[in-house]
Amino acid sequence: MSKYDRMIEVNKKRSEEKITAAKAAIRRMLEDEERVSIPRLMQMTGLSRGFFYKNPEIRSEINRALEQQAGVIDPRRNILDKAMDSRIELLQRQVADLKRENESLRKENQKLRKSQEKKDRNILKML
Repeated sequence: MSKYDRMIEVNKKRSEEKITAAKAAIRRMLEDEERVSIPRLMQMTGLSRGFFYKNPEIRSEINRALEQQAGVIDPRRNILDKAMDSRIELLQRQVADLKRENESLRKENQKLRKSQEKKDRNILKML
């Protein structure tokens, strides 16, 4: 085997190792429900940004992972959603209380108007 053939074989082996490492990192991120991003993959694998963008096999793997994560929510967002849900629930209870209070005040107002009308009629009858 010539030096050239050996060099090509070594480069091919390195390339396959890089691809394997990148795929493993993507899978790990999916399993950990971590958002897949090129900077995070670079940090995890030590591979270059260009590798992730230029390698068609890895690029398609990243695209698949991103599509898969389209429904997955960022953990921080989940916390914010829970806080907002509890805030919404509190506000809905306040709205319901205020509606009940408003209704009772309307009824009371209506009774007082009727009472006032009766008094006014009685006064008119006396004249």
